[in-house]
Amino acid sequence: MSTVIRRTLSDLLVTPMLRNRSSVLVGIRTYSQETSHNGAPAGLYGFQHLKSPKGFQRFVDEAIERSTELVTYICGMPSAAEIIRAVDEISDKVCSVVDSAELCRNTHPDREFVEEANKASMRINDYLHYLNTNHSLYDAVRKAEDEGHLLTKEAQRAASYLRFDFEKGGIHLSNEKLERVNQLSSEISQLCQEFGQNMAVDMGSVDVFPATRIPKHLHRLCKPIYRSTSGMSMGSSKSMNNMKEKGFRVITDPATLSSVLQWAADEEVRKMAYIEGNSVPRANLGVLDKLIAARNELAQMIGYASYAEFALKQNMASSPAVVMSFLLEMSEMVRDKADKEFNAIRNFKRQKSGQCVDLEPWDEAYYTAMMKSSMYDLDSSVVASYFPLPRCIEGLKVLVQSLFGATFHSVPLAPGESWHSDVLKMTLHHPEEGDLGYLYLDLYAREGKYPGCAHFAIKGGRWISNTEYQLPVVALICNFSGSHNSSLARLNHLEVETLFHEFGHALHSLLSRTEYQHFSGTRVALDLAETPSNLFEYYAFDYRVLKTFARHYSTGETIPEKLVESMQGAKKMFAATELQRQIFYALIDQTLFGDRLTGQRDTSSVVADLKSQYTSWRHVEGTHWQTRFSHLLNYGAGYYSYLYAKCFAATIWQKLCQDDPLSLTTGTALRTKFLQHGGAKDPSEMLNDLVGGGGIVRSSNGGIVPDTASLADEMGLVDYNMKLMEGKTEKFV
Repeated sequence: MSTVIRRTLSDLLVTPMLRNRSSVLVGIRTYSQETSHNGAPAGLYGFQHLKSPKGFQRFVDEAIERSTELVTYICGMPSAAEIIRAVDEISDKVCSVVDSAELCRNTHPDREFVEEANKASMRINDYLHYLNTNHSLYDAVRKAEDEGHLLTKEAQRAASYLRFDFEKGGIHLSNEKLERVNQLSSEISQLCQEFGQNMAVDMGSVDVFPATRIPKHLHRLCKPIYRSTSGMSMGSSKSMNNMKEKGFRVITDPATLSSVLQWAADEEVRKMAYIEGNSVPRANLGVLDKLIAARNELAQMIGYASYAEFALKQNMASSPAVVMSFLLEMSEMVRDKADKEFNAIRNFKRQKSGQCVDLEPWDEAYYTAMMKSSMYDLDSSVVASYFPLPRCIEGLKVLVQSLFGATFHSVPLAPGESWHSDVLKMTLHHPEEGDLGYLYLDLYAREGKYPGCAHFAIKGGRWISNTEYQLPVVALICNFSGSHNSSLARLNHLEVETLFHEFGHALHSLLSRTEYQHFSGTRVALDLAETPSNLFEYYAFDYRVLKTFARHYSTGETIPEKLVESMQGAKKMFAATELQRQIFYALIDQTLFGDRLTGQRDTSSVVADLKSQYTSWRHVEGTHWQTRFSHLLNYGAGYYSYLYAKCFAATIWQKLCQDDPLSLTTGTALRTKFLQHGGAKDPSEMLNDLVGGGGIVRSSNGGIVPDTASLADEMGLVDYNMKLMEGKTEKFV
């Protein structure tokens, strides 16, 4: 799951822009990338400065020079509209450097480029400190807000958000307090970096003997080791004369751990791997304690009771009380079905073992996979045979053509524009409006690359003049097996779902037509940001969509409808257990960053208590799963947003998309009432407008929460009768 966070001025000076424009862009000239299409060299991502690694230096210089000119102009106190316009241009210049450097650091195979991108990040962050503490800029933004009656609605919203962003950075405080806030911000950044580094360095491992205890198809994930007659582990040399048996060292990184827990039939192996994988890195226990304390002090310095209150102020939820009330309601809603699913899994284990044994946390993945396979006769390799990656990309093209009347065209990459030979570039084109934006695809795994799947913004959309619009540029980064020149790359269905999820983020950016890049695409309230991505996951499970592109890699056969029905059934089979887990994660996040923990309670005891209260599963003493919960870094007090998105997406799907998911009418509504507005409109107004009235959000204690009815209906939580578990799956009970 990608991390999409709306940066604030106090984080990165992501600021806004201006001018009231019609949503119809016919006849409007667009301002696109600097990319040359005549074979002449272009810089990385189309930026002319980035023709070489050292170009990052000039890229930063130019951003600082232009921004400094704009600061001088703003300090002259021009009109409110011109203040907002100029601040947004500063934001655009700075974010182009920040976002390009971030993408480069995570994906570029050339170490010199990565090193120069790191230097650029440090330099631009130093300049951001100057901007974030510039009282003349703050005063100008306050002036613009005071003169809001002279501005468009979007400009008024921009002025208000800008002023709030400055104050979140502590600019309104005394010099002494501001200095402390800056120290805490630096400390928090360092702690987050240390947390991530510890995860990368200390992934944990377990040694398993004999090698036969590890399934053959997992051998590629493990390191062979050998045990001598004395029982000592002796490394991996095969030439040793005294070796007795071969084993495997299993590195318990999240991906490998997940595979072992799902496929290892030996319960003791699963137990060892589970405990080790959930007990590293131990160093992060102290890092997390410091991070919680620093964030809490920062929030209190600025005037909030807790970091959660500080983080939620401009979200739809608006306060920790609203979030906790929502989470407890969700927990109560799902508890009965989750308990019944737990009992079904336990009974299945007892049936298979022939003993009255308890169900353990390391059993879940193994037995649920077995139950799904038995119930629906699903073979993951058979499913993957219908999803060769080139066909999946065709599926994305089908979506934009059907929903938005637009097409993706491959665009030649100019020399120097790409960072790897696997990278593809496409432009989203509308027959009446012209090009809408650019999308880079970097889909194959390689050493040193960002390990997950994510959407990276490179340039946000904004009005440059009365007739020129700067087109958005984004990149989708995935890690699928294979290479661009390989016809063998086939995705399992989880990867297809992930691709569609990230594509939802990309469409949010590409279809955005905001006046200000501050509000472009995914730069929205955090608890709205994951809604488009969650919505497009539905498209990855709908047969009407899948039959348009899912073809067998060798025969060309369209994916059978019965196979899709089995995939849908398997997805729903333990949906309550998965939803309960997400609620549990969100409760951890809210509790750790909420009002200060009473007494000397450590984070592990908090996690243990919450697990016993709000899940059907027991906590394993001594484990500390939270030291791998990286969302605490970039989604601190915001993990509940995934649950908001899940509820919103369920409602949008049922009320707008389900009857005819590929219709132009559906797509036009999605675009004009939601996606094109980015963060420029009030989220609850957009959502209500999209579904034609109520039934998607409701007020709660001064905040906004999702209506849960559609999700409850989808999951069978309303008048739930356990049809799946007690009917078709009686053999499991």
